[in-house]
Amino acid sequence: MTGSGDGERAQDEAWRAIVDNFGDRVELDEPAPVAPPVTPTPEPDPSPVDVRAAAYDEAERFVPPPPPPLPRPEPKRAVAWAGLFGAPVLVLVALVFSIDLPSLIDYLLIAWFVGGFGYLVATMSQTPREPWDDGSRI
Repeated sequence: MTGSGDGERAQDEAWRAIVDNFGDRVELDEPAPVAPPVTPTPEPDPSPVDVRAAAYDEAERFVPPPPPPLPRPEPKRAVAWAGLFGAPVLVLVALVFSIDLPSLIDYLLIAWFVGGFGYLVATMSQTPREPWDDGSRI
């Protein structure tokens, strides 16, 4: 049982030394001055690795294939997205430039926004893409 007491005592002494010396700066010896590196005057021959890397860079560059075309949304969905983002932008532009829109156009922009939002929510998929999918993407 004396072994565990000795270990605790040594640990207490180590902590006490840390606390007692907390904040003290350690004094280091001055490092010896370092001589500047000697640079050779003639240029060395390129290593075989450099030559091979340069040849590879010039000859075998990777060219990715062209990306596939962007998918086109169905027309009803495109009109809904345009209403969701386009109607607020049009109203904002009219407000910034002090354009007085007729009240009929105001109501149509509001209906376009609300209708687009409602259509997108109504046509959302009710099931996840995969049954075990928790929604996270990498």
